[in-house]
Amino acid sequence: MTRTYRQARRGETADETRRRIVQATFQLHGEQGIAATTMKQIAARAGVSVGSVYHHFPTYDDAINACGAHAFSLAPMPTPAIFDGAETRPERVRRLAAAMFSMFAALRGGFGSVIADQGKLPILRRFVAEEQAVRRALAAEALGGSGRDAETLAALLDHGAYDAFLRLGFTAQDAADQTAQVANAWLDAQEETR
Repeated sequence: MTRTYRQARRGETADETRRRIVQATFQLHGEQGIAATTMKQIAARAGVSVGSVYHHFPTYDDAINACGAHAFSLAPMPTPAIFDGAETRPERVRRLAAAMFSMFAALRGGFGSVIADQGKLPILRRFVAEEQAVRRALAAEALGGSGRDAETLAALLDHGAYDAFLRLGFTAQDAADQTAQVANAWLDAQEETR
């Protein structure tokens, strides 16, 4: 009985240590960027030894993957469900803008680090490509088909546009509202000329 208890307790300790390491990684990535973060810094932030970090994550890529999974558990990527009940294109565009910018806001600048550091850490390219694919697919769904208009909408909802709004003092919601308004006005004009 005692041995079973100790093994269960050891498992809980390992899970808690892993959680602290992932949380420390997430915090450091948000504060200083992904490429600038070291395993030694992660260990210090998590309050564990460097060896313990390597025990849970044998490579920095493993730590990045765990951090990415944690980030998207906090701020899941939007799904087509955001359009449920939205009967008009302007409403679908508004919902998409709100969902994308809300996700970027929930990641607290972390996705900007992913984009900035993807040239230094190739593993990050997968996260960028996944986000772009989701955004493009949702833009096509919002407009009822793929093509130049959907690609343009996806570009307007890029993290770079979101970040530019924040630098100008907009909130994430205000940025989404403004982007949706501009996109819908442009789409209305496109429809009139066809």
